[in-house]
Amino acid sequence: RRWWMRSENLATLSCKKIRSVVTIDGGMAFVGGVGVVRTFRQRTGVSRSVQARCAAGTRTRLTVRGCVAVPQATTMTEGPSVRRLAQPKDLLDSTEMFIFDCDGVIWRGDSVIEGVPETLDHLRAMGKTLFFVTNNSTKSRAAYLKKFTGLGLNVSAKEILSSSFAAAGYLEQIKFKQTGKKVYIIGEAGIEDELDLIGIPHIGGPADKDKKPDMSPGGRVEHDHDVGAVVVGFDRHINYYKIQFAQLCINENPGCLFIATNLDAVTHLTDAQEWAGNGSMVGAIKGCTGQEPIVVGKPSALMIDYIVEKFQIAKDKICMVGDRLDTDVLFGKQNGLSSVLTLSGVTTEEKLKSPDNKIHPDFYVDSIADFVA
Repeated sequence: RRWWMRSENLATLSCKKIRSVVTIDGGMAFVGGVGVVRTFRQRTGVSRSVQARCAAGTRTRLTVRGCVAVPQATTMTEGPSVRRLAQPKDLLDSTEMFIFDCDGVIWRGDSVIEGVPETLDHLRAMGKTLFFVTNNSTKSRAAYLKKFTGLGLNVSAKEILSSSFAAAGYLEQIKFKQTGKKVYIIGEAGIEDELDLIGIPHIGGPADKDKKPDMSPGGRVEHDHDVGAVVVGFDRHINYYKIQFAQLCINENPGCLFIATNLDAVTHLTDAQEWAGNGSMVGAIKGCTGQEPIVVGKPSALMIDYIVEKFQIAKDKICMVGDRLDTDVLFGKQNGLSSVLTLSGVTTEEKLKSPDNKIHPDFYVDSIADFVA
């Protein structure tokens, strides 16, 4: 037998007796259903599954024959702040600028996500300003432009902001060049290229990818005492030598800065699976120095402050679109922007609606193609 009513929130139930009536705060309940269920046993030992869903502001009485269902503490809620974008007009009419994350939003690995080119063209035709912001520091803005072009996307260099650019921008902002110090890089060519553009000397990076420390009796790594900052970005060739060199600079060079391009837990190197992100590399340096990094990528305010100052735009007219709750959506919320989570990347709908998740976007979509649905 089934009881069907409007459903919003999920209440978990358990069995206590043989027969009773339970009052549920609204919604839908049915016996013998599928999905998220709680199993009940009758006196005969036969199992029965019961699922109950509740709509806010209503109450429903449900009779379950063979057991009694009573609400437990565990609940899964879909609060008013977690809304699927049903009408694109609700977002487009109030937004003048869109800031898009790249990995998991525009592309996955080296494959463009379906519907993205048409969506970007549509937004431009509406007069919207577009920016593409990525926490991936392996490429410079010039290198990212080549990737956009190679994927058939019409994007200009001035619309691209990477965390490698943000690291260089931060060092320029604090006038690091005037100190006469150099930067040690854990990372790839993107950071080197951006530092070269502003004339800051650097060492490490790809040049250290094959180095191994001498760990025989009496062995040691000789670090550079002129290093005034260690920048840690994603590095596919990270090794123990780099970690040791970085920790010596931070621990032994007075005033040496510890800068992280981002703290992403995972990243998309390919479209086949998730890969350990820069958070794992930053964590290694944090663990051996006891120092908290200066984070320049999302959710840091550095990039949004640059955009607001350059374009003189109100923050409430900007929308951040990304696939991560703890960087993209948080970046938007912390900086007074509206935010949209796309499920085309690392975050699932289940994770978004989990009671453990405290970061809620204004809207969520399957992909940005839903902006023109």
